[in-house]
Amino acid sequence: MNNIHTNGTKDFLAWTWNDIAPIGEHLLDFEINSNNIDRWLKEYSDLLSVIDEMYTRLYIKTTQSTNDPEVETRFNEFIEKIQPKFRTMDEKLQKKLLASGIQPKNFAIPMKKIQAENELFCEENLPLLVEEQKLSHEYNKIIGGLTHQWEGKELTTSEMSVFQFDPDRKVREKAWRIVTGDRLKKREEINALWSKMVKLRVEIAKNKGFDNYRDYVWQKKYRFDYTPEDCKTFHDSIEKVIVPAANRLFARRAQRMGIPSIRPWDLFADPYGDTALKPFSDTAELIAKGREVLRHVDPVFAEYFDQMRADGRLDLESRKNKAPGAYSLGFAVERTPFIFMSASGTDDDVSTLLHEAGHAIHEILRGKLEYFQDRSENFLPAEFAEVASMSMEFITTPFISEKTGGFYNDRDAARAFINQLEGSLRFWPYMSVVDSFQHWVYENPEISADGEQCEQKWTELWGRFMGGIDYSGEEMGKQTYWHRQLHIFDSPFYYIEYGMAQMGAVQVWANSLTNYAQAIEKYTNALKLGATVGLPKLFEAAGAKFDFGPDTIQQNISLMETKLEELVKTLDQ
Repeated sequence: MNNIHTNGTKDFLAWTWNDIAPIGEHLLDFEINSNNIDRWLKEYSDLLSVIDEMYTRLYIKTTQSTNDPEVETRFNEFIEKIQPKFRTMDEKLQKKLLASGIQPKNFAIPMKKIQAENELFCEENLPLLVEEQKLSHEYNKIIGGLTHQWEGKELTTSEMSVFQFDPDRKVREKAWRIVTGDRLKKREEINALWSKMVKLRVEIAKNKGFDNYRDYVWQKKYRFDYTPEDCKTFHDSIEKVIVPAANRLFARRAQRMGIPSIRPWDLFADPYGDTALKPFSDTAELIAKGREVLRHVDPVFAEYFDQMRADGRLDLESRKNKAPGAYSLGFAVERTPFIFMSASGTDDDVSTLLHEAGHAIHEILRGKLEYFQDRSENFLPAEFAEVASMSMEFITTPFISEKTGGFYNDRDAARAFINQLEGSLRFWPYMSVVDSFQHWVYENPEISADGEQCEQKWTELWGRFMGGIDYSGEEMGKQTYWHRQLHIFDSPFYYIEYGMAQMGAVQVWANSLTNYAQAIEKYTNALKLGATVGLPKLFEAAGAKFDFGPDTIQQNISLMETKLEELVKTLDQ
């Protein structure tokens, strides 16, 4: 096999199964021994890269245009006609590698993950997995197609988000009610879709003999370093340490704003300024200033960002029929990243861009590893992938001011940092709601397929972790809030990673306060490791501890609250 990326015929993005099958058959026929295992593994890695990039490019197009029938048709053709056949072939290739008994050099962690993935293969599940992807796309279509009438204009949900920062409380409340009201119109449709998802996922798990879907996902996500019970311990630690800190934050915010309690439309307004932060006027300015911030962290990071911009790998504008959320995905063949988001001109956009830039730089750095299994996000622990992104949000804070080519004057830079710290403190309790909810869903599938039962459980968990927000008279907005959480629908159990990673990111930031150069060096070197070591070692390489007990959490929260006090004092002077 000379050039897998063209197969001697045409651009691999236009390949059909007839182009792919001969390559897989060649690998299956190839007689593996200790002398040629590296060659076989490299060719297998190249094939995986091609399939992965085909999917990624098509998926990106579905999120860029959720209402494009041609894009949807091409995506469905891939997941229906190529992906299931390749999964069957890949299962045979994995078995061939495992049956050889050969342990490739420096390949122990990937081999363990290949074993776990191979054990999950089930011919009966292939059409069900296709159906699951289609249901996820349906969810994106519902949410991505939402628009709202605002003063004679039709705005997307992303465009409406700017009003949550408005200093005028009446404006914030009006915008919140419009967006929430329009979402509630989709309540029954989303609940019906959800019921299908839960039942389908339960069936997928049962077909492989798992007691519940959560255990299936645990193996699918290669969660070798912690258990579901560890997650619940993390929730308990957050309830003990962080919920009180968040409630203190809500009380201070209400006092500062001169209101009796924090309502859902008061969460993001800045109580330290008369006007909302306006970091940029258009996406060109967002890109230019974001680039300068990255340059001050490390000039090489700015070079990576420049290349992404030059190659058209930034889709940052908000528009109708664009899917919700933000992501950075990698092209496995080209070993380059692509950033997707919907900018609306808010401070949150700055954090989002820097967050996704952290993912993108991680993609580039680990892209230097030879094998797909070492560098692919499919094998990478998401708990550490998010350390890459969340750490970037923290370590860039010294450079977001105009003095370093960033977004804000000194006062507004302090306000932005306060927003970030407060957002982090609020996030952990919310993460606990999302993760606890998902544990409950798949521990109780006989009732959780009912959307109304889910609304009741969500409300209960909200009271446990998020009681500092006053939803009096707006209970319906609270109990259906889970409808807006993409991960619950699109990536089940993918949320605890953010909470764990943020703990790691705060530790990376803490290190940067004492020895900046060393902290950045450790951070960069850890990103280069890809999936070659386990979670504890990845955290250790970055200068952090993979520990989520109350003591470690308390250290992080104490630092954050101390920094918040310092920043608030500078604004009060």
